Amino acid sequence: MSPATAKAHYRTIWISDIHLGTRACQAEYLLDFLRRTESDTLYLVGDIVDGWRLRRHWYWPQAHNDVVQKLLRKARKGTRVIYVPGNHDEAARQFCGLTFGGVSVKSEAIHEGADGRRYLVIHGDQFDVVVRRAKWLAHVGDRAYALLLNTNTTVNRIRRRLGLTYWSLSAYLKHKTKRAVEFIGRFEDALTEEARRRDVDGVICGHIHTAEIKTMRGVLYVNDGDWVESCTALVEHESGELEILDWVAESQREPAVQPAPAAAA
Repeated sequence: MSPATAKAHYRTIWISDIHLGTRACQAEYLLDFLRRTESDTLYLVGDIVDGWRLRRHWYWPQAHNDVVQKLLRKARKGTRVIYVPGNHDEAARQFCGLTFGGVSVKSEAIHEGADGRRYLVIHGDQFDVVVRRAKWLAHVGDRAYALLLNTNTTVNRIRRRLGLTYWSLSAYLKHKTKRAVEFIGRFEDALTEEARRRDVDGVICGHIHTAEIKTMRGVLYVNDGDWVESCTALVEHESGELEILDWVAESQREPAVQPAPAAAA
């Protein structure tokens, strides 16, 4: 779908790993996506607000507030909004089972597609060995990742000045690093096995910031990606078909948004 066209309507949309409260959050791209799409159901699959980073340093520009207001407005206008907290917004897990402003908070969900297939919807950090068994190490890794994303912001500021399009240094390095590739593979295997154990047709998750749709041992593994590196969302068409939308690529084909320059540190 071209961003310059009228609003596209989908049966379901999944977004995750927005990391509001960080300088790496691509809030302008997300706002553009939210303005140009509608759905019957919207899943927020964790790490919507980055509580880890906000506890260390407060950062909350207007665009981040606009994202929250846009999500709440969709709920008020009739979109069924389901929020499945992740590890960076784990404080919200104490409210699972409750509804606020039309947003239902759940630890996980089972989504039934238009074609009858059933999917476990979960953030996925529960299947990350580092997060589960050595949380201190996860926080150390988060600091290193934040430094990499800050470098990514600087690289793209220079690219914009040169008239070049957005490019994710962090995503490139992730796919080129053997250990990172192995971690992603183990994560996918664990989520797939959990879906098999639950006797569902597939699993839809976030957490590792790597968008993917693939069949593994008869189970559909789906990751909706993120809004700090790739700016991707998962959508379900009325037929039940699932598709990953790459909003940076869509915007570059027919520009509709220019990310605001990163705020000074």
